[in-house]
Amino acid sequence: MALMITDECINCDVCEPECPNDAIYQGDEIYEINPALCTECVGHFETSQCVEVCPVECIPLNPDYVESKTQLMLKYEQLMAGKAAG
Repeated sequence: MALMITDECINCDVCEPECPNDAIYQGDEIYEINPALCTECVGHFETSQCVEVCPVECIPLNPDYVESKTQLMLKYEQLMAGKAAG
């Protein structure tokens, strides 16, 4: 599953630089996560880095984007191939 940021976000700015896929960005009111880029840090780290640093624990799994660890790894591989080509 991709992650999401809830409206409990306090815009503390600590999650965005932690994302290895650049999936986190400043939205209109709070930070948001692009589900097409979020791999829950699969391929990079053992745990989701944004969740680790979030002081208000507002980054749950996004139920609209259900993905297995295998699917997340495939997404990671596609993202890395795109970065290498670009």
